[in-house]
Amino acid sequence: MPKMPPVDAPRMLRQRGPVFYRQKHLLAIEGLEPPAISQLLDLSESYVLLNRSGKTQRDLLRGRTLINLFFEDSTRTRTSFELAGKRLGADVINMSVSTSSVNKGETLIDTAATLNAMHCDLLVVRHDQSGAPNLLSRIVDAAVINAGDGTHEHPTQALLDALTIKRRKGRIAGLIVAICGDVAHSRVARSNIHLLTTMGCQVRVIGPPTLIPAEVADLGVTVFHDMARGLAGADVVMMLRLQRERMSRGQIPSAREYFRFYGLDAEKLTQAKSDAIVMHPGPMNRGVEIDSEVADDPLRSVIKEQVEMGVAVRMAVLDMLSRGHRRNES
Repeated sequence: MPKMPPVDAPRMLRQRGPVFYRQKHLLAIEGLEPPAISQLLDLSESYVLLNRSGKTQRDLLRGRTLINLFFEDSTRTRTSFELAGKRLGADVINMSVSTSSVNKGETLIDTAATLNAMHCDLLVVRHDQSGAPNLLSRIVDAAVINAGDGTHEHPTQALLDALTIKRRKGRIAGLIVAICGDVAHSRVARSNIHLLTTMGCQVRVIGPPTLIPAEVADLGVTVFHDMARGLAGADVVMMLRLQRERMSRGQIPSAREYFRFYGLDAEKLTQAKSDAIVMHPGPMNRGVEIDSEVADDPLRSVIKEQVEMGVAVRMAVLDMLSRGHRRNES
């Protein structure tokens, strides 16, 4: 019997049905409708299969230029976008802000003008100020992807977290997800709250009062200050990094005291469901927000899987946002 040709899952998905994600940019999860989120996750799933097969789609973004513009350090996110772009065949440029004209006084608007002159197609931006990617999206011609801005949002992190949950649990709707830790300074928490509530999850946030903003309840979540009560019956436990660089003095007494009350260890995890999964966006502060025994548990921890899903999600986002260019040229 002759061998069947390999299945090109991303191409098949692109040829099937309507396109629900029609925005030029990806600046936030807030405001996205369930069909658009589902389509991004379905396309991401096809890229997981493609990546695991060892094949690539190097013709998809051939001739396109992707610029990673990072004003904050993030090896994991930047490398993930770089790998995603290269696997799709894009020309990838990593702009080192530490050695660029920005440190010599160039404004964000000046930088936008420079980028426009380069005629890039896709611009990935991480910035310490909330709203910076949104500002750039109004000035540059390229499709802009928010890779994290201040304490606002980190949309691709929420998408990769959702994909990890869906693959492990078989669904998203109806799950109880506990987000624990430094919610006040976490753009990851905000993006996840928007996505998970939109997709039908019951979301809880857990942490000390100093690290839980008062307005978070308005986003449709339930607030807990007691770890045991917050974890009771949870399907997913998502731990957050303590962002000391954004904190003022007195928000936590000490790392040791914080771990005692809010760090995830095996004993606290018993409050969640027996098949609950443990997540962390990284980088982890072991012994502060999570114990190594839990972080490395092969049955419960999906932290390494989150990293793998990150590449697939970013491939899907680059693919989806570049479609406008391809339609215009066809």
